Amino acid sequence: MVVATFAMAAGARFDWHTHRDHQLAWASSGVLTVVTDTATWVLPPTRALWIPAELPHETQASSRATMRTLYIRPDLFPITWSRPTPVAARQLLAELIAYLGSEPLDRARRQRAETLLVDLLEPVALATIEVRLPVEPRAREVAQALGDKPGDKRTLDEWGREVGASGRTLARAFLTDTGIPFGRWRTLLRLQAALPALAAGEPVGSVSRHVGYDSTSAFVAAFRRQTGLTPAAYVRGPQEEPAAAGRG
Repeated sequence: MVVATFAMAAGARFDWHTHRDHQLAWASSGVLTVVTDTATWVLPPTRALWIPAELPHETQASSRATMRTLYIRPDLFPITWSRPTPVAARQLLAELIAYLGSEPLDRARRQRAETLLVDLLEPVALATIEVRLPVEPRAREVAQALGDKPGDKRTLDEWGREVGASGRTLARAFLTDTGIPFGRWRTLLRLQAALPALAAGEPVGSVSRHVGYDSTSAFVAAFRRQTGLTPAAYVRGPQEEPAAAGRG
């Protein structure tokens, strides 16, 4: 295993690329967003993402973050997950990554630490929110504008007057190109836009307003319907085991 640390400024990204090795991407501070061709993963420090070798992906930081990433030779590693897999980034895993990355270790000590790290790679459920962009040029223009400002509440008829298409034409384009009606598409866009801010610790109320919800309760309900979790539970991640009771 090789550990690399990258300080990422707000808005920094590693554009689409692949690795010959498996990768475990983790933000020791801040929030990472990893995009593949099928999903988007938003990673607070409570979660890391296993990225299999040769999988095209992009890594972004919406605010300042520190990415600590493990590169793992496929031929020397017992885990063979073929898809991106989120894992719990509990305190011991974080300490092990730091240990492997900063300590001069002899072969035996490194092997023991790497074996323990393998045992700690525990998959966790992490709902992804996939937002496909329409192909039709005018609908795509609307989608990109909403991506920049997810709280915009204009209707398709209002957007149509701006991009030169009827609301009905835009509705057909969204349904044809994304597979879902525009209203559902905009809900997913808003939830996806909320994830980095939630993971960065911003209050749920302010996040919900920023992405276009009139009430926090409506936002929380929509978030739960999509992910199965409240925003707080999603960001908090798997909890540490309670401390063992003292022995008499």
